[in-house]
Amino acid sequence: MLSNKVRVALRILIVITLIFGFAVAGVYVGYNYVISQDKRFNTLKTGIQDGNIDIKADTPGAVMVVIKSGESTSDIADKLYDEGLITNKTLFSIISKLNGFDGAYVAGTHYLLKGLSYDELMFFLTLEPDAVKVTIPEGSTYYEIKKILHESGMNFDDEEFDKCMNSPNLFVDYEFVSQIEIKEGRDFILSGYLYPDTYYFDVNASPETIIRRFLNNMQNKLYDEYYARAKKLGMSMDEVITMASIIQMETGKPADMMLVSAVFHNRLKSKDESLHYLGSSATINYLVEVRGGKTSLLHTDDELDINSPYNTYTNKGLPPGPICMPGSDAISAALYPEPNCNYIFFCATGIDGGTAFATTLKEHQKNVNKYKDNWAKVDEPESDETEPTESTGLVIVDD
Repeated sequence: MLSNKVRVALRILIVITLIFGFAVAGVYVGYNYVISQDKRFNTLKTGIQDGNIDIKADTPGAVMVVIKSGESTSDIADKLYDEGLITNKTLFSIISKLNGFDGAYVAGTHYLLKGLSYDELMFFLTLEPDAVKVTIPEGSTYYEIKKILHESGMNFDDEEFDKCMNSPNLFVDYEFVSQIEIKEGRDFILSGYLYPDTYYFDVNASPETIIRRFLNNMQNKLYDEYYARAKKLGMSMDEVITMASIIQMETGKPADMMLVSAVFHNRLKSKDESLHYLGSSATINYLVEVRGGKTSLLHTDDELDINSPYNTYTNKGLPPGPICMPGSDAISAALYPEPNCNYIFFCATGIDGGTAFATTLKEHQKNVNKYKDNWAKVDEPESDETEPTESTGLVIVDD
């Protein structure tokens, strides 16, 4: 008979053998699982790249799942379960951990299909979320931008967006926002800073997230030298952007922008305080458009008399804030006006977006008389009673 010591040793050996066997089997199974997983995921990747696998909002049976920043695997499992995409939340969490997906799920809007395996669901949730391409033209107003975003398919709440636009305290980490001086009558505090460009947005992005994308781009466009230049001009960056927004709406030609800028700078620096009324048609068009009217080169007396701090015919200096989103050319022009330029007036030619400049009121009146018929053609149909006005200046020239 075997001694007790031998029996104990045999038992230990058997246990060790079994443990080793299970370990080897586990490694083997795990290895094969990883290999098969890689094959499955590579197949998915290939299918996505080839366009054979593409789940979009309009895919039949597509289920929208929105992952918010900071949500845990358990939170995501709850959403998948509620949408009928999985039947066991605990199993999903376990497989997620085994697959190494915990913390890898990407916040945003995803579209999934019922019937996908847990592995496939996890894989799709680690891909970039569904996004829409949005192009914001230079000179867009805040109202136009909201319309463009909605038309692209974005689902934000307008009131929440408006509230964020008037909450600069949310964005004081941007130097140009922290420097904004909030003047009485300003429409939207962050208007002017939603930099015009092409973006890709998640369709369910929050207003704050959307605005931050715009501000990040603006931050990259405002170089350090711009702040130094603004200081040299005796202007805040907000005043620069405000002037740039007017320049942007007065002309689309970069060369003319520098001349328009020179006119505004010359008028604001003039000892003749009557010239401090910039008389910009662009600000009148802004007010007309905000009130639901149509922009034009000709303005009625009622339009010129609109009671608003944005009316540069009745208020000296710059308006309380930007009237649109200026592009890089307009911003540069506001900071670097045409040097050695003595122009005090300008008006639109009504031909190919051209601009005529003048150093005296007499020259300006000649330009107005020369081009005012073109303005009427551009604005057609217009009332015969409408009186023309130059793009900038104090005098409305009668027929």
